[in-house]
Amino acid sequence: MSSTKVLVGLASCGIAAGSNKVFDIIKALKENDNLSFDLQRTGCIGMCYREPLVEVIDETGSYLYGEVTQETAIEIINKHVRDNEPVREYIVRTDLFESKDDIFWKGQVKIALRNCGVIDPENIDDYIERDGYKAMQKIISSNYTSEDVIQNVLDSGLRGRGGGGFSTGMKWKFAYNSKNEKKYVICNADEGDPGAFMDRSLIEGDPHAILEGMTIGAFAIGATEGVIYCRAEYPLAIKRLNIAIGQARERGYLGKNIFGKEGFNFDLYVKEGAGAFVCGEETALMASIEGERGMPRRRPPFPAVSGLFKKPTNINNVETWANVPWIINNGPEKYAAYGSEKSKGTKVFALAGKIKHGGLVEVPMGVPLRDVIFKLGGGIQDDKRFKAVQLGGPSGGCIPEHLLDTLVDYDSVTATGAIMGSGGMVVMDETTCMVDMARFFLDFTQKESCGKCTFCRVGTKRMLEILTRITQGEGRDGDIETLEELSEQIKTSSLCGLGQTAPNPVLTTIKYFRHEYEAHIYDKKCPAHNCKKLVTYTVDANNCTGCTVCAKNCPTNAISGERKQLHSIDQSACIKCGVCFSKCKFNAINLS
Repeated sequence: MSSTKVLVGLASCGIAAGSNKVFDIIKALKENDNLSFDLQRTGCIGMCYREPLVEVIDETGSYLYGEVTQETAIEIINKHVRDNEPVREYIVRTDLFESKDDIFWKGQVKIALRNCGVIDPENIDDYIERDGYKAMQKIISSNYTSEDVIQNVLDSGLRGRGGGGFSTGMKWKFAYNSKNEKKYVICNADEGDPGAFMDRSLIEGDPHAILEGMTIGAFAIGATEGVIYCRAEYPLAIKRLNIAIGQARERGYLGKNIFGKEGFNFDLYVKEGAGAFVCGEETALMASIEGERGMPRRRPPFPAVSGLFKKPTNINNVETWANVPWIINNGPEKYAAYGSEKSKGTKVFALAGKIKHGGLVEVPMGVPLRDVIFKLGGGIQDDKRFKAVQLGGPSGGCIPEHLLDTLVDYDSVTATGAIMGSGGMVVMDETTCMVDMARFFLDFTQKESCGKCTFCRVGTKRMLEILTRITQGEGRDGDIETLEELSEQIKTSSLCGLGQTAPNPVLTTIKYFRHEYEAHIYDKKCPAHNCKKLVTYTVDANNCTGCTVCAKNCPTNAISGERKQLHSIDQSACIKCGVCFSKCKFNAINLS
């Protein structure tokens, strides 16, 4: 067998960038030229902004190539694989010399993402070679009791990575103490936050880690059946989960008498969700699995006592389950060595928005937010000024520039008014209107409200109407106070987390960017020049050359003027589309 291995990133991010074509051309070269190297698919390597990604591993080391096209793929195979000459200009990471994007990797600690971008997610043997199912085997061979496993998780300090941040070990303990012969474990893979793709990437890159984590959880609480609730919009994740489940059953890692342990029976299946954001809430999720409409239930009783089909149930999200085998293999004290006093371990973040290095990173809890955005993330696109980061999605809040040194842990982030959430980071620059950003997230949560609670159903609608008016230049005195009042009523009166957190984007933008709200309402101006009805385009007499480009491209013929003469814009005819601004090469269009 050849000592050279070629991996192609075939997660959703890579496929969207064209990695399927790259994989096919490499496969064709291998077969047509009878080349001796191992070619395999892998999941998300994390560096989504450099996709498609191809990694060549040979006797000298590992070389990661970025933004690979079919043409460069041919060059890489011919030069590197055939002639042992790495193509330096395409390399974005190697341990052998300094490369383009080393900063992206510095400070990362891969625990949950340990196998993503390393193994073939559709090959169980790849997972086993990386200590896969070793944790489950250790539990059985060392005669661990349920209490031993739960204590390991408690000692690790692992908290739920889905957003709530509740102690995972305590959650398991509650379910274990519920005496019932039938219990369930559930994986919440209903990732719905705009800009979040942590869970999808984890499943696509390392599905067996989730299965092993759930099997360990089932052993700990005494469950016999599990469900992975995954949104149907993740077809590749679902495909790889089902492949992994089939492989695990064949090897005896799921089913009856697992690892030869008499009476240890556990199996699971995938339930596809229809895309309702509210089904990320655990009681709504269980209702959906039961075939009911996805609506939250009043608690107590909590799922640990009466959950799925009224049986004791433990629910954790994808990232939480992926951490569990590592903790058992390496010991809880090693996991707890990472992070801060009350937030142990690492956290996966999806970097999105106006950031140079969009992708997936995993860092120890307690690092400054500034480091995540400006070191790993590379800073702001086009070197514009950072304005804020939305952390926690529609349920979270925005953190402004002066709080960039906030530590990334549960308590520090919550103190800003945002929440850790599942790990989505949407970065905004100076061109982002914070009022419009709040309107966007309210529009999302208002549409996703199940309608069960009056304050959530009607209150978010009223808030959205006010925000829409403000962005259209129709804001009124007292709107800010009304938004604040409605926010508090919705937070205190809603049944589930969707309503209780829906006002967060509004409250944090008012807290940190109140001046933008006031400019919209009282000055009828959008400081970010983003809200169309509040911007004005005019011609700069000093820069206009009369080239007529703006007039020719104006869709409403609002611009007039002779060639080589000063042009003007008829404000009554201007629809604020911005075409003239983008087409002018002489900076002769002013935006105010």
